[in-house]
Order: sequence, then structure tokens, then C-alpha cells
Amino acid sequence: MIPRYSRPEMTAIWSPESRFRIWFEIEAHATTALAELGVVPREAAEVIWAKGRDAVFDVARIDAIEAVTKHDVIAFLTHLAEIVGPEARFVHQGMTSSDVLDTCLNVQLVRAADLLIKDVDALLAALKRRAFEHRMTPTIGRSHGIHAEPVTFGLKLAQAYAEFERARARLVAARDEVATCAISGAVGTFANIDPRVEEYVAKAMGLTPEPVSTQVIPRDRHAMFFAVLGVVASSVERLSIEVRHLQRTEVLEAEEFFSEGQKGSSAMPHKRNPVLTENLTGLARMVRSYALPAMENVALWHERDISHSSVERMIGPDATITLDFALGRLTGVIDKLLIYPETMRRNLDKLGGLVHSQRVLLALTQAGVSREDAYRLVQRNAMPVWRGEGDFLALLKADADVTAALKPEQIEECFDLGYHFKHVDTIFSRVFGEA
Repeated sequence: MIPRYSRPEMTAIWSPESRFRIWFEIEAHATTALAELGVVPREAAEVIWAKGRDAVFDVARIDAIEAVTKHDVIAFLTHLAEIVGPEARFVHQGMTSSDVLDTCLNVQLVRAADLLIKDVDALLAALKRRAFEHRMTPTIGRSHGIHAEPVTFGLKLAQAYAEFERARARLVAARDEVATCAISGAVGTFANIDPRVEEYVAKAMGLTPEPVSTQVIPRDRHAMFFAVLGVVASSVERLSIEVRHLQRTEVLEAEEFFSEGQKGSSAMPHKRNPVLTENLTGLARMVRSYALPAMENVALWHERDISHSSVERMIGPDATITLDFALGRLTGVIDKLLIYPETMRRNLDKLGGLVHSQRVLLALTQAGVSREDAYRLVQRNAMPVWRGEGDFLALLKADADVTAALKPEQIEECFDLGYHFKHVDTIFSRVFGEA
């Protein structure tokens, strides 16, 4: 992943240094388990830990060995032997490369998931704070991009909060799905290594044993993991697009924070563009694109092949690093979002009261008018207002067919903005679990 869209903590998980450290821990734990079973000398396991625990693995040296061996795990084991000495012959007893590679990948994905869950928690905190801040701030709700009926800006943010709570739950489930360990040897039969070794390594690495690993951990687990990342990215995009629409000049109900010294255009000094949320839309596309190759990785040949390997070397780091960056950026956008209640109110009133048309329709039906006739009466007074020809309330009061069913004060009551917000607290209690 390019540095522009990377953050250090997530990037570190995927560094060669981290990968080789995890490889060492898997091998060393397996050797300790073998020693406890009496397969290898206990002293050898102790030496491996003593010499490898604080060792700095030379990435360049491992790469140089791999250039000759054409095998990454053998290259690492050769370098480890250079560090450990003769006791290294007891490393990797009964194991196969996939035991190391697959278990390591799942450790990395679990650690990445932990960071992503932490990211979502930060976003949830920002959404909750801003939602309560604007719990009763009136704004117009839109369907098909067209003014519909009044909502509050707090409800918009509460909806996003609920969506990202679901995102968090999905990430937790995806973490659990992929948190498995395989130390089962060639073709997964445990012929040359005791299943208790797998149990020991799994516990030490914070994983659970894979029930049946053939020679690889089944890739349906990974497909689900990356699919979840794609869904979370889609939620990032949905909220980003909301901000982008609200920042349009013709709307301008909210906009991204514009810092001192920031410039929006090389040609037009007046520009304040929604560059952060536009960027998030693009990043979401990338995260979603990684889900398809993960699904295609599920269909491997027989007990194993390595067609999945090159894919995962790319999508593992790129998907998690990109989503980590996107969630952090979105949290910043929401935390500093500039919100304009006065503009919201002006836009709410822009259609001359048409947003109350459903209340008039319902009032007419309650007064005995058929729904078809009520719809016709309301629409015939609404359409001139839509064209800029008059005020909706005034036209209704002047319509003899309407006033035959409703008194003027009953019509005026239909234009009460607060009517639309009587259940805001109920919705908030459902979302946030608070009175």
C-alpha cells in the first residue's frame, strides 16, 4: 500500500520484520510443544527461544537466500539456523510451510481486525457526540434527491451510528472466523506431528485449532473476512456521499472542515471542495475490489495449491491498511464537520410548505374525504407552489373544496414542524440505548 493512504500501526503488522517475528514464534512454540511431548530435547527448545526471542532477523539476508532456494520458508529457516546454531535442526519437525504461512496470515488478520474494531469505536464516538449535538436540529429529508419530509440532522447521524454498530459486529465475527491455526503437516493428516502441538501453538498465538486444514486453512474463512471489509467500506462510502451532497453549493447544509492555509483549487481561489469524502469514496471502491479475489481463492486444487498466495500477499495488507486509513479519515470528517442549521432551515422552507403535504392529505381523509379526492385536492394546490406560484398554506385556505372539509386552524395545524419530531427520542433510545 502506498504511504499516502497508510497509517503506521496497521502498516507495521504487514512489515517483513513482523512477519518473520510471527514465523519464529510459531516455530518456537511448536518446538516447545514437541519438547513437552518428548519428541525433541527440552534444552534445544530453550536454546531456540533464548537465541531467537530478541534476534533481529535480517530481511536482506533472507531475501538473498530465497533468491537461491526459491522458497520463502526455507530461506527463513536457513537464516534462523545461522542465528540459533545446531539446535535449529529440531525446528519445523513434522511441519509443512503452510502451517507457518497460514497461521501467520491469520495472526496478522486478527491483529488487523483488532485495529479496525478500534477504528470503528472512534468513529462511533464521534457520530454519537454529533448526533446528540444535533438531535433536534430540523433539516429536510430527501428521497430520490428531492425534498420529502422534515427530519433532524441528529437522526441522520443516528442512522450512521446504527450502521457502524453493525459494521463493528461484523468485524468481530470476521475476526472470529479467521482466528484459526493449522499445524497439521503435509496434507493435514498429522502423520508426522501430534495434534497436541497444534493446540499448544493455537493457544500461544491467540487462535483456535482449525478442525480440518487439509494442507491449508480453508479459504472460505478469508473470503468472509474480506467480504466484511468490503461491506464496511460501503458504509464508509454511504456516509461520505451524504457529506458530499450536503456540501454542494446549492445545498450547503454541512461541509468538511477547511483549515487555515488550505487551498481548494489551483485555478479558483474561492473553492472549498469535499476532497476528503471524495477520497473516501475512491478508497471504498478499492477495499470492495479485494473481496472478489478472496472469494476466488476458495476453490483450491485438492489438499492445496498456491494460487491463493500471491493474491493474499497483496490484498491482506492493502485491504486492511486502506480501510484503517479510511475509517480514521472519516472519523476526522465527522468530528470536525461544519454544520449549518440556519441553511438547513432555509432549505426546509424553500418549497413554501410543500413538505407538509402528507399531513394535509391525511387530515382530509380523517375528515371524510376519499383518499383519491384528497390526493387530487392537495396535489392541485401543490403544483403551482412547485412552479413558484404562491404559498401552499394560502392556496389551501383559498380552496373551497379543502375548506369544506377542514377549518383554517386545522389546515394550519398540519404545518407544525414539531409534529415530525415527536418520536426522535424513541429512535435515539433504540439506537443509543439511553432515555
